[in-house]
Amino acid sequence: MPEAVVATSYGTTAEVIDVITVEGTAPGPGEVTIAVRAAAINPFDAKIAAGALGTDPAKLPRRLGGEASGVVTAVGAGAIGLEGAELAVGDEVYGHRLSGAQASELTVKADALLRKPATLSFEQAAGLLSVGTTAVHALEAVGVGAGDTVLVHGVAGSVGSLVAQLAVLRGATVIGTAAPARHAALRAEGIEPVAYGEGLADRVRAAAPHGVTAAVDTVGTDEALAASLEFVEPERFVTIVNFGPALAAGAKAIGAGPGADPGSEVRAAARLTLAGLAARGEITVPVATALPLAQARDGYRLVIGGHAGGKVVLTA
Repeated sequence: MPEAVVATSYGTTAEVIDVITVEGTAPGPGEVTIAVRAAAINPFDAKIAAGALGTDPAKLPRRLGGEASGVVTAVGAGAIGLEGAELAVGDEVYGHRLSGAQASELTVKADALLRKPATLSFEQAAGLLSVGTTAVHALEAVGVGAGDTVLVHGVAGSVGSLVAQLAVLRGATVIGTAAPARHAALRAEGIEPVAYGEGLADRVRAAAPHGVTAAVDTVGTDEALAASLEFVEPERFVTIVNFGPALAAGAKAIGAGPGADPGSEVRAAARLTLAGLAARGEITVPVATALPLAQARDGYRLVIGGHAGGKVVLTA
């Protein structure tokens, strides 16, 4: 029988996470069943386990996960994938916004899935769409284009990395905050790194003598907001985490937080674009750690700690 990652109670530590046996589901019309090869853990998954969507005990154990990759093992009638072609048994696929994706088997709507190109591993494919669509939305929100100099807070993280890669493809220059241990690797990728912490604004000035024109915050610190607003107007600052303070300052917030712009249409439209870029090797997914499904609790510890340095993925 299939196994799935669940929250057995609501809490802010990884101790609420477990792996249990669940019933399999045959695909209905427009659905497929996939044998999951990899499933990403996102910060929002940990927030769900902590009760972000409610703490109804009747919903426990609560299935977790929203994005996965795998191989189609069964198809229902009219199982048309996101790219407009019918899916078949044996197809390698990936997608996000898949309920309960951290599992060994998953039955989902076919139109949420894309075919996985050979150029992407299952681990990379499982981690692409959530961070990628967030990154696209962030860049659209502050209008990043050719000639911009973008300050990316948390540039070595999974979202920050995609923001930086996509900004460079748009013709922008990227300065990013990161721990010093990551600076050499970032420079090799064409990103000018600066250390976060006291004196951040001065270090940004030194790195960008001609100024910064836009800022993207993926870490959610008050430092990121305050330092950015020394360089850019509020409408050219966007956060994916620090909703209340950013909105109070007249800046932008995107995502699922209170008052934030969910950007549903922008994110949905970005999926095919991201898929093409990844298939051609123009963007890469920074997978920091891949763990067996049985070690889901360890994976959640890394995500909750906030310094994984890329995507944390579970393999089945």
